[in-house]
Amino acid sequence: MRLWNEWKAFMKDDSGLGVIEVVLILVVVIGLVIIFKQQINTLLQNIFKQINSKAKEVY
Repeated sequence: MRLWNEWKAFMKDDSGLGVIEVVLILVVVIGLVIIFKQQINTLLQNIFKQINSKAKEVY
């Protein structure tokens, strides 16, 4: 009976839940970055090209 009570207490304890959620979100974000690495790289290059061309117009 004591083991059963300890098991129920363990299942109700959610003190580490926040850490698990953060780790899962990070795994998903890292996975998306890996999958869309080329598209993100191309997008950033285009953005910086536009920034540089607009900066040259100001000078």
